[in-house]
Amino acid sequence: QVQLVESGGGLVQPGGSLRLSCQASGSIFSINVMGWYRQTPGKQRELVATITNGGRLIFADSVRGRSIITKHNRNNTLSLQMNDMRPEDTGVYYCAPGDPPSADVSWGPGTRVTVSE
Repeated sequence: QVQLVESGGGLVQPGGSLRLSCQASGSIFSINVMGWYRQTPGKQRELVATITNGGRLIFADSVRGRSIITKHNRNNTLSLQMNDMRPEDTGVYYCAPGDPPSADVSWGPGTRVTVSE
């Protein structure tokens, strides 16, 4: 399976924007569904957004309308543009194939997002 490395996190003020990126070690063309997942302390990893090769999009209620997920098969990356960010967006963001990801998925290191004044 491909290895995934997330980047683009950081500290952002409420109302700001971030663009997260996930670089795969190999081709993601044949992976029909990929998504972004978020983990916060004391909670299970939760779905943020997914995208299929057919263009079907799924967003968590908390980010719908202010997030864009894009799958770039040509350069094997998955991105997540988050706008109008809120403190509740804080967490470590991971990308993974599948919805839900399989139990044996190899998670990347994640990228930490902190939304705070």
